Amino acid sequence: MAKKPIQIAEPKGKLGVLIPGMGAVATTFIAGVEAIRRQLARPIGSLTQMGTIRLGKRPEKRAPAIKDFVPLAGLDDLVFAGWDLFKDNCYEAATKAGVLDRTLLDQVKDFLSGIRPMPAVFQQKFVKKLHGENVKKGKTKMDLAEQVQDDIRQFQKSSGASRLIMIWCGSTEIFLKPSAVHQSLAAFEKGLRTNSPEIAPSMIYAYSALKLGVPFANGAPNLTADIPAMLELSLKNHAPVCGKDYKTGQTLLKTIIAPGLKARMIGLKGWFSTNILGNRDGEVLEDPGSFRTKEESKLSVLEYILQPELYPELYKGFCHKVKINYYPPRGDNKEGWDNLDIFGWLGYPMQIKIDFLAAPLVLDLVLFLDLAQRCPEMARKGIQEWLSFYFKSPMCAPHLYPEHDLFIQLMKLKNTLRHLRGEELITHLGLEYYD
Repeated sequence: MAKKPIQIAEPKGKLGVLIPGMGAVATTFIAGVEAIRRQLARPIGSLTQMGTIRLGKRPEKRAPAIKDFVPLAGLDDLVFAGWDLFKDNCYEAATKAGVLDRTLLDQVKDFLSGIRPMPAVFQQKFVKKLHGENVKKGKTKMDLAEQVQDDIRQFQKSSGASRLIMIWCGSTEIFLKPSAVHQSLAAFEKGLRTNSPEIAPSMIYAYSALKLGVPFANGAPNLTADIPAMLELSLKNHAPVCGKDYKTGQTLLKTIIAPGLKARMIGLKGWFSTNILGNRDGEVLEDPGSFRTKEESKLSVLEYILQPELYPELYKGFCHKVKINYYPPRGDNKEGWDNLDIFGWLGYPMQIKIDFLAAPLVLDLVLFLDLAQRCPEMARKGIQEWLSFYFKSPMCAPHLYPEHDLFIQLMKLKNTLRHLRGEELITHLGLEYYD
């Protein structure tokens, strides 16, 4: 049943977007926003900008644009800053990445050239294939965290931003498991002061943001905000968190196709995935430690969706392989190939083969996280599970398993928006139409 709308503060003033990692993903996002603001392009692929949401019964035909239904920040209000290992400004970095057409980039060159990265927090052991030239120095990791917090304060002052969001667009760090230093905020802060080797750079950024009450989204598979210390800080300061690892390409297709196979009770013998990419991300993932972090994120999806423990005849023991190959000529135009060995009626064998390219989803996360921060009911919850739609390894409450089915994720997202505005939740039962 519909109820009273939930309190959400209006998005007054500028929204500052802070980005650790000003490489291909970040510069494509920033250049895209500016191109859209100048009416040089359309926001294709953005749910917040182009999506609609059905309200009420089907005969009512109410389907407003999401950006008109909930009070999202406008694109004209976004201002940007970030950190990177390299000194290239956003125009130079975007040109080197080669994702966007040079003709389009040159039309926003004046804007992009004015965004220069601040020195980054970096430690070689966590991203072995990169060598930073624009790096912060400090005696302890707490010193580095305090420098990041100073950067945040200075940016907010210079930009005039009334609100801030931090979203990780940096490289994949080596695989880490939670240890004692991650188990509480007190232990983590002690670890910062004593230079714990278990505290990665991404954690320093997340800590710095959440310490100042700034929401944090993790776009990489790194162990970052999904540790008890960060969740404690998130809840303490009512700073929303979400993540992790953008679901943009191969895994996106898995979360579309696998639910379809299970819905029709079609069996799976094996799923082989390979990727080629020649950008900085590809180079980083050549390191086995970084690849393992990405592999863990990619491999978990099918197990959760297909539930082999419930359907052993169809899915128990299926073979799932993921490969990532660094191939410099491909540049940032990541390409993936998938081969699925499936079986149907009477065990008849079949195959599906897929070839595709990938794209980023940063804009929606920035706007939705800002919305959550302006809504006290959502901000106090910490983890924003309703944003699972965007991630390979969605964060959720510690006692739950993550929901990976893309269609369930989308229903969760839209029902959350309906809940916030006091609209009736839609279950798609529809029996009332036949009474």
